[in-house]
Amino acid sequence: MSEAARLPLRRRPAFWAAGIFVAFGIISVLRMTDAIGSTTGFILMVIAMLQIVPLTRASLAKQRSTGHLSPAIVRYTRRFLLASFGYMLGLGIAVTIADRVDLSEIESFLIALLPVIPVLGMIWTMARYLIEEEDEFLRHRAIMASLFGLGGVLTLGTFWGFLETFEVVPHIWAWWVFPVWAIGMGLGQCWMALADRRANDGLGDES
Repeated sequence: MSEAARLPLRRRPAFWAAGIFVAFGIISVLRMTDAIGSTTGFILMVIAMLQIVPLTRASLAKQRSTGHLSPAIVRYTRRFLLASFGYMLGLGIAVTIADRVDLSEIESFLIALLPVIPVLGMIWTMARYLIEEEDEFLRHRAIMASLFGLGGVLTLGTFWGFLETFEVVPHIWAWWVFPVWAIGMGLGQCWMALADRRANDGLGDES
């Protein structure tokens, strides 16, 4: 049995990542069907996003155990967490104000910037990591994961767009692009980790 298989569920990054993914999916369906309001949806999103804290801890512990942890990754993680909480705060303020105040066009534009600025911080954090990372192997993995996420966004966006054109599915807001890219990037990291594990298991069998 591998070391990952012996870990309790709460210490596995995949457990918390799956929790976030499932929670977002359920909340999105509830919002699209108008089963819950925007305020309730935001509160549930915040609760779901809190899982990013144990996810981060489990990921850092796993990377440390496999030798894939560098000072640049630690700095990247702290910055990304800060930007993530800024995004939740900005989104909550924007949604609350929009629901309770009759805004002009320019005011709506300014309110929309509240969640966008932290997203720009996340993108800067990712770019900064690629600059600061001195380990070429880890930098390569980060780039490949980013490309994996980008491919997912392009494929899903194009497919959904054609489904909308033929009136098969409803229109969805464009803000989904960044979360889907981030999820795809995480899936890319998981796929590469699984490939590494299989390769290591194969070498172990040969020896």
